[in-house]
Amino acid sequence: MKIGYLGLGKMGENMVMRLLEQGIEVVAWNRSSQPLDEVAAAGAIATTDPVNLVSKLEVPRIVWLMFPAGEITDEFINQLIPLLSPGDLVIDGANSFYEDTIRRAKLLAEKSIRFMDIGVSGGPGGARTGACLMVGGKKADYEEVLPLIKAASAPNAYCYMGPVGAGHFTKMVHNGIEYGMMESIAEGFAVLKKSPFKIDLRAAADIYQHRSVVESRLMGWLKEALDEDENLAETSSLIGATGEGEWTVKTAQKLDVNTPVIADSFRVRTESAKVAEESADGFRNKAVSAMRGKFGQHKVKKS
Repeated sequence: MKIGYLGLGKMGENMVMRLLEQGIEVVAWNRSSQPLDEVAAAGAIATTDPVNLVSKLEVPRIVWLMFPAGEITDEFINQLIPLLSPGDLVIDGANSFYEDTIRRAKLLAEKSIRFMDIGVSGGPGGARTGACLMVGGKKADYEEVLPLIKAASAPNAYCYMGPVGAGHFTKMVHNGIEYGMMESIAEGFAVLKKSPFKIDLRAAADIYQHRSVVESRLMGWLKEALDEDENLAETSSLIGATGEGEWTVKTAQKLDVNTPVIADSFRVRTESAKVAEESADGFRNKAVSAMRGKFGQHKVKKS
């Protein structure tokens, strides 16, 4: 299988490396040259622009987009439309809002260009070694690109979720759940830190990772951060939010579903700039930042 791949950020570059190792031929493009040079050294075909990329693919083409959510995805879809042919397939692997995904699918359908959405979980590390993929689109298109999906994912870490938009909707809710889980873990460790028993936070994180009910990848990432710096002194208490938590809360409201845990965890993030670094709540926020840094390579160090 041969695909075009646009967008070599920390997720995209790692996924291309994974695909190349799995025998997928990749024609790649990126605005900045360094990641493009790196994937080319690993066997990808580097191109000078999207026009050049499309020219190196055979009809029906498969083009994977991996850009930050928002206008940049629309920008490149609009660039691709006059370059593609009826029957070609565009895949959006970014964290796009599902309503935008449905709108983009309708736009492409007017040109008889197929569209799929794939929610990708696992962070840059998962993209490199095998991600978790949540797929939306026509079932026939899913079955056609199943070798590609299997190549990008960890064993059995992929699922067809339904029509266009269902993949990104599932990933949106996944990230909302993630917000709540991270906040709960961080709150618990803030309480442990204030304990009258002078509990070793590293020991607590370690025992929680040995067959306890709260054993998890998130707990493991917090343990790594605490092993490096038990007080998270160099970690910022300012927590970033990239959109999916807010989308989950607003979508839940539209669907008349109450989501107090996810809503509160999102509120904590939006108000994190007001929290004193050295307070108990500051440590709680640092714990969330530390987990984000471990799985997503988000910037969490104090500036």
